[in-house]
Amino acid sequence: MVLARSSDQSSTHSRRAVFRSTASGFGHLAFLNLFADIASANASGTSGNPLLPQAPHFVPRAKRVIFLFMHGGVSHIDTFDPKPKLTELNGKPLPFDTPLQFNEVGNLLQSPWRFRRYGQSGLPVSELFPHVSGVVDELSFVKSMHVEQVDHGGAILQLLTGSAVFTRPSLGAWVTYGLGSDNQDMPGFVSMSTPVIHGATQLFGSAFLPASFQGTAIGNANVPLKKANINNLNPALGSTDVQRLQIDLIQAGNRDFGDGDSDSRLNARIEAMELAFRMQMAAPEVLSISQESQQTLDLYGVDQGPTDNFGRQCLLARRMVEKGVRFVQCSHTYKWDQHSDLKNGHEGNAREVDKPIAALIQDLKHRGLLDETLVVWGTEFGRTPVAEGTDGRDHNPYGFTMWMAGGGVKQGYSHGNTDEFGYFAMENKTSMYDLHATILHLLGMDHTALTYRYAGRDFRLTDVFGKVVDEIIS
Repeated sequence: MVLARSSDQSSTHSRRAVFRSTASGFGHLAFLNLFADIASANASGTSGNPLLPQAPHFVPRAKRVIFLFMHGGVSHIDTFDPKPKLTELNGKPLPFDTPLQFNEVGNLLQSPWRFRRYGQSGLPVSELFPHVSGVVDELSFVKSMHVEQVDHGGAILQLLTGSAVFTRPSLGAWVTYGLGSDNQDMPGFVSMSTPVIHGATQLFGSAFLPASFQGTAIGNANVPLKKANINNLNPALGSTDVQRLQIDLIQAGNRDFGDGDSDSRLNARIEAMELAFRMQMAAPEVLSISQESQQTLDLYGVDQGPTDNFGRQCLLARRMVEKGVRFVQCSHTYKWDQHSDLKNGHEGNAREVDKPIAALIQDLKHRGLLDETLVVWGTEFGRTPVAEGTDGRDHNPYGFTMWMAGGGVKQGYSHGNTDEFGYFAMENKTSMYDLHATILHLLGMDHTALTYRYAGRDFRLTDVFGKVVDEIIS
């Protein structure tokens, strides 16, 4: 029996100590029962499936994650982090030297959009997000994010894998490795409309983790989700009985070939083939939105022009977490990189995602799923307060905004700040390592204990960095 899986079996005793002290501190009978159930399942000889549920280190606030990735770099100062100083000094030089950017930048550029305060929390949201403003009391903002990379590729890898320069397991792979999956007929980790550049398959890959923990892709950024599906989902032979016989023959050969061999690739192939067979029975129902009411389809903006693609992603994400999928990654295509034409670009992008995002929060809450589902809205970096050309903004990794909802975070809360121009994170600076540590903590995992031994050392998502942002936890 392991707790929040680690490949280093010598640390089992310490992990059990973590469990005993934490569980007794919370006095949570249900968690003790969970521990006993999983231990019994493993002892019964069914532990060959790597996606079996694993006990966390301590009582979790969230069970599952939906990650909403905005590819390209959303401008924080035009969405959730208003800076009156930009309006006051519009067109004037920035009163300090700018860091090195990709391109030559000019004077200060005020936001083209007005901000208002919404909800009981009174948090500001720009007119770019009229629907999200309606659920602002559910959100917990981190307005002091910063990353180490100024280019898209490195910053996105840091956001979704923890490392900008090395091939590392994706966030979803780490979560699934640590916790397994609650539904053995579906993948533990699904990635929809994944980017085809800036990391591509690494953004849902498992790297050196066993291959069973990589994400299952549904489409990519070049394929509208309406036309995308999981490959080979329908039985090729038409008969499940015949296909079962064929799989049994292949599996017998695989096991004979791999007898005594611990090659994770072969073991993953064996398990993946079994999962694929089960998925052919279960997945078509989960992936079909035909059972949803017209009211729900309208809520997400399905078949409503610009909102259709991301609306389908968000609706499918809700259907998946409802069925026990551990980690779902939704990606909005690479459109937020407004080096020019900021107004038209950001307005078009926001129009595609605003309504679906608000619908997801509302729908999860209505179904009683928001408390146990952590929704993360993220982008690789922000944009500069100074203009690139006449109407664009350059990359800004020094200060930007992300937010979370549900899953144990405070409601209607704002953490940290950038300077008066929105250039640098100044108050309660939060690194990507800190964000990852916090996500794992909300899922009941200690980021320093979730490790995998590879090439002679123990690796973890947060490397040797990261601290939990306790202030954001309810």
